[in-house]
Amino acid sequence: MGLYNKYILPKVVNWACKQKPTMRQREKVISLATGNVLEIGIGSGLNLPLYNCENVKHLSAIDPSKEMWNKNKIDTKKLPFEFCFTTAFAEDIPEDNNSFDTVVITYTLCTISDTNKALQEMRRVLKPNGKLIFCEHGKAPDKDIQKWQNLINPFWNRLGGGCNLNRDIPLIIEESGFKINNMETMYIPGWKPTSFNYWGTADPH
Repeated sequence: MGLYNKYILPKVVNWACKQKPTMRQREKVISLATGNVLEIGIGSGLNLPLYNCENVKHLSAIDPSKEMWNKNKIDTKKLPFEFCFTTAFAEDIPEDNNSFDTVVITYTLCTISDTNKALQEMRRVLKPNGKLIFCEHGKAPDKDIQKWQNLINPFWNRLGGGCNLNRDIPLIIEESGFKINNMETMYIPGWKPTSFNYWGTADPH
């Protein structure tokens, strides 16, 4: 899987993540980011044009895949806010405690190996009055769709770079020390086992 993960998977993931339904979902949440912002799993930088330059002072971004980040098409030197990128995993964020006003995750929790540790790290780097902004796909509410998600997931996980179709996103977030204060859900256009979305905000507590 080495050559696949290095050369083919980044192209497949980038193509999937920039489809119109997912980009519309990103637009719903990215504009909520304020102050000193950390984006977890920035990938190829699809969220960069969506940030509100009047509200964002500095954006730090991490991603474990340098191959994905190399697909970025935006000149980050021309962004209307300060920006820095670091190759790193969400389970070990190379930032100080209480550093950020906002942490952003979009279509990221599905691939993180240890979601509890990663979210605890996000809590650590957030200021006490900071907020987590999320937009994720995951476990569908319909039993028939859940059956398909569970059946397909092992194969999907292997080909999708560790992506999981059936994670219970709100449960994962709240069991890791966050309180969801606003959340919406829906099937976005697409194949139903992959298209049930959760998005909103959560506070560390």
